[in-house]
Amino acid sequence: MKILIAYDGSNCSDLALDDLTKAGLPAKGEALVMSVAEVWLPPKNGLAESNGYKQSPYIEEIIQKHYEKGKKAVAEAATFAKHAQNKLKKLLPKWKVKTEATYGSPGWEILDKAASFQPGLIVVGSHGHSLINRLLLGSISQKVLSEAHCSVRVARGKPSSNNSPQKIIIGFDGSDGAKAAVEAVASRSWQNDVQIRLVAVTDLIIPSAIGRFIPPVAEWVEVEIKTEREWIEKMAECAIKMLTNKGFATELRIIAGNPKQVLVEEATRWKADSIFVGANAYGSKLERFLIGSVASAVASRANCSVEVTRKPATQQLVVNLN
Repeated sequence: MKILIAYDGSNCSDLALDDLTKAGLPAKGEALVMSVAEVWLPPKNGLAESNGYKQSPYIEEIIQKHYEKGKKAVAEAATFAKHAQNKLKKLLPKWKVKTEATYGSPGWEILDKAASFQPGLIVVGSHGHSLINRLLLGSISQKVLSEAHCSVRVARGKPSSNNSPQKIIIGFDGSDGAKAAVEAVASRSWQNDVQIRLVAVTDLIIPSAIGRFIPPVAEWVEVEIKTEREWIEKMAECAIKMLTNKGFATELRIIAGNPKQVLVEEATRWKADSIFVGANAYGSKLERFLIGSVASAVASRANCSVEVTRKPATQQLVVNLN
């Protein structure tokens, strides 16, 4: 398993590092800590030499100052990455941990590194450090969440007892995306007992004021709700069997409403440690878990870690902490 970690030295990044102990990682793996300085480094000798024309000493002095300032930012990024490396060696003692510091647009740099490093998961913090990169959901994190070709974990560290069971919610709608989320949870190496709650969100069917008094309309609503519940229960059978065979206590909850709200509210009520949702769910009978809508909204609003799952070409792992 391989992990790519984008780290900026913020408190959020440190909490996201701590969250890795609750992500079901195997005992051994390879991690790359990446820190990106959000600066532009001009040519070291200014523009004159690089473009073949003579430039005023005043302009060259300004460029040189920008270059030195950029170098300091990259050096700071390297220091942050080294700090994360040292912390990871304590959290994941059998993992090989490397570091890399660079500069540029953090979102682009993370995705570019993921393309060459070939990870299976990118884990981003909920927000970042203003001096290095702001991996805020809706900006850089949103870009990574939307464009990555592997799973993305928005990591939020939260205090809990080391011996307490892991509580995991899986957004389930019977789609390929939901199945990928189930498989991701089932394939991990969880250290503690695991309790899993499959949460299926159905359309909230409310007849109009007049419709409530018309028997055919009321009967149709009742039949539609019953049919949908039966369909969900049937679709969830294989998922529940897979998870219970792994020794996980698993239950199915079917709740009517808006999945953007239901998943977050259910995680808060249950005090879940993480939520797993599929990146997309094409052809689903229920409301789709689409990047930019449900998955993005849940990742942004939840008070626990959220993992948006994709099936990568290689079954490896990337972690991005902002």
